[in-house]
Amino acid sequence: MSKLQPQLRYAVVGLGASGLSSVRFLLKHEVLPLVCDTRQRPPGLASLPSSLQVVCGELPLKQLLECDVVIVSPGIALATPELQSLAKAGVQLMGDVELFCHYAEAPIVAITGSNGKSTVTSLLGEMANHAGVNVAVGGNIGVPALDLLSTQVELYVLELSSFQLETTKSLRAKAATLLNVSEDHMDRYQGMGDYIAAKQTVYQNAEYAVINLDDELSQPQFKPQNSSSFSVHLDADYRLSEDQQYLMRGQQALLATSELALVGTHNFANILASLALAEAAGLNIDACLQAAKNYQGLAHRCQLVARKQGIAWVNDSKATNVGATLAALNGLAGGQGQLWLIAGGDAKGGDLRELKAAFSQVAGVVAFGKDKQRFKDLDQRIELKEDLAESFSWCQQQAKEGDIVLLSPACASLDMYKNFEVRGQHFCELVEAL
Repeated sequence: MSKLQPQLRYAVVGLGASGLSSVRFLLKHEVLPLVCDTRQRPPGLASLPSSLQVVCGELPLKQLLECDVVIVSPGIALATPELQSLAKAGVQLMGDVELFCHYAEAPIVAITGSNGKSTVTSLLGEMANHAGVNVAVGGNIGVPALDLLSTQVELYVLELSSFQLETTKSLRAKAATLLNVSEDHMDRYQGMGDYIAAKQTVYQNAEYAVINLDDELSQPQFKPQNSSSFSVHLDADYRLSEDQQYLMRGQQALLATSELALVGTHNFANILASLALAEAAGLNIDACLQAAKNYQGLAHRCQLVARKQGIAWVNDSKATNVGATLAALNGLAGGQGQLWLIAGGDAKGGDLRELKAAFSQVAGVVAFGKDKQRFKDLDQRIELKEDLAESFSWCQQQAKEGDIVLLSPACASLDMYKNFEVRGQHFCELVEAL
């Protein structure tokens, strides 16, 4: 795999976190790239040295055509006309993860999926730490891939989005998984086929494929070199016992689910996937089991904020698509109390109809935000409110002791919030004010 070649001309398109890390990496290797962003004032602009040629407000095609390699940030679609013109002209387009793969010397575990990938990435990092391995965790979560590079690292654990995988050709993971597939980013893809194809590339050239037997769309479309499986419904290498009391490795009980801080069958699936990846990466299983017991989960992902007035308030603001909300509903429904759902936001052109059947599991649904009427179209009993605060108040009036109130929007947050974290934090503040 070729590394940076100083005689070539480089450009970086997009100044998000990964774009800025690409610029830093190039400068560290004494390469001065052309830098451009379609925004007039992209974040991080002030951190760039004055010696760089920076173009804001457009993608300057004439100047980009003079480059040999263009590093494209994942937030910019390859279907963008300027990038299409560059590809036709023979300019090499790559992402920051592709560049990372040229330099990474330690084994890589690659994790993608529509939902759960941040939890699995984070948990596997904790497992490796607990096993005494010098691990670097990042990619689509936390630290950009290029910022992780170090000769001291013994294992890289990367969360990868479909956008990152589109521009990555040289990934040769020690272990890889596509956790699950549900409709997402349909504002960026022509259809589900294109989205699945992008996700499936994580398996290419992987030494081990970790396969979810419960999700046919996520399973490799070719026979992998080596594989292991996980499931919460079927007989798999790593599975949930029929009574849901234990996480199993074959016939061996590894952990009682009552020992885990994470709740819900979707989280049991995440832990099983993490254990299968840990085994493929050669980690000590006992250390990994202890890490799984200690793991508290990530904020905004089925996070129990508090129990107040006898009601459990759960923040799942990270559920920005239908699949994530279905996972939360299926994981939390069926308890002794009733479940109340707060949903809504920007559906990103996605199909919400899959939610209709799941609404039978909940006592009530309230929707807010840009696409709230699309929820009402699914079921006329759904309550509509202007914002999260009004929706929260409605749930407070409806819920009784022993019930669960779940914020799991099935939509992006950008119609009303900077990101899903800010939306989730608003929910947490409303809970704290009770």
